[in-house]
Amino acid sequence: MSRPLPLALVQAPPRLATDPLSGFADDVQGVLARFPQTRLVVYPELHLCGTDGPADRSEEQLRAAAEPLAGPRTKALAELAGDLGVWLVPGTVCERGADGELFNTALVFSPQGQLAAHYRKLFPWRPYEPYTAGDRFVVVDLPEAGRIGFAICYDAWFPEVSRHLAWMGAEVIVNPVMTTSVDRAQEVVLAQANAIVNQVHVVSVNTAGPLGTGRSLVVDPEGHIRVQSPDSGPAVLTDVIDLDDVTRVRTYGTAGLNRMWSHFTDGDVPLDLPLYDGRLDPRRWRIAD
Repeated sequence: MSRPLPLALVQAPPRLATDPLSGFADDVQGVLARFPQTRLVVYPELHLCGTDGPADRSEEQLRAAAEPLAGPRTKALAELAGDLGVWLVPGTVCERGADGELFNTALVFSPQGQLAAHYRKLFPWRPYEPYTAGDRFVVVDLPEAGRIGFAICYDAWFPEVSRHLAWMGAEVIVNPVMTTSVDRAQEVVLAQANAIVNQVHVVSVNTAGPLGTGRSLVVDPEGHIRVQSPDSGPAVLTDVIDLDDVTRVRTYGTAGLNRMWSHFTDGDVPLDLPLYDGRLDPRRWRIAD
């Protein structure tokens, strides 16, 4: 059995928050014209909320770009996904919370033109980012393929995020990134590590230069890089991942050996986790259906 998911990762510079969405719509249509079998299109972090001018004005511009989740931007993006008949992750956007909070929020729209899920970044890059942290892990089902989860940029540095997403049944972790710093090489390693230790696909799409450092990539459940941009130049990476590879690797083990999700026996005692004021209970160490 096979569960293919044709995807396109668009490594591109951010669009200014003041730019009309029509330009973004044209770009998505252009990608699909080149790669018509694509089912999932993913853009980088804050792709629609770019800023310009002095750095000390960036937060002001981000707040000006923020909209409520049910605002006109969400409506327009939902209509775009519905018109094109694809799953669309337009990167992340600045969301204005009910109490005036500023969230960095990933959106995913269905081919039916619906907002299928939203995820607020759990680990803003402090002290540099002005966002309020989210409060939950998020997965969403793509009926024709399987379950995907979300982690935004710096979230990848916290292994608890990818672990929880995998435990919730994610078979792909989508990681929109805006890395402008020198640590993209480490993030590539983290993408592989998170894939290996959770036996999931990891899709990490970074902003292109001159702002971003690029090197977007797709990693399989055994940590192999399937496709990768070699530099920071604008690029569209395409791949067809098979979500049944997750089932295979979890059944037979990474490299035919390691089956972490089947590690515990019924006789194992719970392990206290002082860091979390909690415990690892073998009876709960089962992936959600």
